[in-house]
Amino acid sequence: MGTLGELERSVMNALWTSGDGMTAADLRDGLAARDLALTTVHTVLTRLEKKGFVSRDRSTRPHRYVPTSTREDHMVDMMTEVLDQASDRQAVLARFVGTVSESDTAFLSSLLGAQRAS
Repeated sequence: MGTLGELERSVMNALWTSGDGMTAADLRDGLAARDLALTTVHTVLTRLEKKGFVSRDRSTRPHRYVPTSTREDHMVDMMTEVLDQASDRQAVLARFVGTVSESDTAFLSSLLGAQRAS
């Protein structure tokens, strides 16, 4: 899984929010506060496509870009990557669980209970 730079994260957040993909011009307009050139948006989209984060629909003009996975799937991939790099996976998990709220702890507990039951 490749990592995302700040601008790439902004583009991906816009794409994840859009639901049905966006053109480079749509993205530029949606990120107007950043005052990006259309060529910059195209460069970012090309990088994201090479990293496997987006796919391009070439059947339309202008091309539309869509995420290849959901925001949640991306977050799971990042969490898994971090755990895979840990020399003591259990210690990392224990520290993580120690930082979550009571409601998140209860939710995690119910998920683990459901997993055990199936």
